[in-house]
Amino acid sequence: MRKTFRIKKDSEFQSVFKSGKSFANRQFVVYMYQNELNVPFRIGLSVSKKIGNAVTRNRIKRHVRQSFTELKEDIVPGHDFIVIARKPAADMNGSEIKKSLIHVLKRARAFNKRISRQD
Repeated sequence: MRKTFRIKKDSEFQSVFKSGKSFANRQFVVYMYQNELNVPFRIGLSVSKKIGNAVTRNRIKRHVRQSFTELKEDIVPGHDFIVIARKPAADMNGSEIKKSLIHVLKRARAFNKRISRQD
């Protein structure tokens, strides 16, 4: 995932938190906000220290980024997403994380077409 697709600044995080809508399941909370930038979508990740050590947190972030990369053709362009991992995400593998993210993104209506059951 290219750096232009990432949200890093605190001010950008805060604008998504304040103006965006949130959708959640047991593993993730996703904030979604319409942006004016000319990129397909941007993603910001938040994984708390309560979830696990650095290795666990980085593994979750890698899997979330990989899932968004695989789903980028199906995601509605022009949105910012902030993904907050919850405790059960620490015990999931890559395909389970992807399924959980698909579930939350379907609830957010973030797909531009009907997405079939993957994996």
